[in-house]
Amino acid sequence: MASQLATVSAFVEGAPPGELADVIADIKALTIESPNLVSQLGPAFEKYNEEQFATVKLPGSSQHVIVSSHNSLGDGSYYDVESSSSFVFDHRTQKASAVQSYVLESSHIDLVKSLLKSVGAHVKEYYPSASCGIYPIEDDSKIAILVVANKYSPNNFWNGRWRSLYIFDPSSSSLKGSIKVDVHYYEDGNVRLLTTKPVSLSVSSASASAIVRGIATAEKKYQEELNKGFNNLSEGAFKGLRRQLPITRQKIEWDKIAGYRLGQDIGGGSSKR
Repeated sequence: MASQLATVSAFVEGAPPGELADVIADIKALTIESPNLVSQLGPAFEKYNEEQFATVKLPGSSQHVIVSSHNSLGDGSYYDVESSSSFVFDHRTQKASAVQSYVLESSHIDLVKSLLKSVGAHVKEYYPSASCGIYPIEDDSKIAILVVANKYSPNNFWNGRWRSLYIFDPSSSSLKGSIKVDVHYYEDGNVRLLTTKPVSLSVSSASASAIVRGIATAEKKYQEELNKGFNNLSEGAFKGLRRQLPITRQKIEWDKIAGYRLGQDIGGGSSKR
């Protein structure tokens, strides 16, 4: 039973963007003989949501907030700086409840609020649908900056997620973290792109504008690297996966395809009469 739970937990933790509910449904279908198994997956759901920077709308709000280990209050509760509220998050259903007022206490509160405004403007400019969060961490000695952008298109069989995590150290003006991209394409197949890009840089000052300039530069550079990589794949590895011409070494005239006789015209042989 323990090995089965570990295996199923791995399925949950590896769920593609926007597909956790589908994974849960598949798990239920595959483990009919163990109807209580899903109820034991709480730790896996929590790990998945926190690592993926799950977003949720608070009751009565139209804005998405982030769920992560950096803004966890323990026991399934999290806080959001911008709305000055805390909430309880159900990791299985990905729903929020029990919203309460929450006032953040931090020696860096002015920088946190300034970063919220600047990073918020950054994600609105560069991402079609994104959320950000700014949280003091490590006994208020550093600041975590989170960005997550989701784009789901299940009708076209693909989903994707961009995640950025930066840790700013005010004492050294250093910015370290990573950018992660996860894209799943599953029409008549199963292709997934998983990338991680470490980021380490120094900013000119401990101001929100300088920090966001560093973030924007790092993300633009990585986007250009991804685009270059895709072009290389298209012209290199992917190109080698299929013939440029049919086996006859002649291009098919598609406007005449209805008039072809399979054996004689395409295969090149003579048909028997």
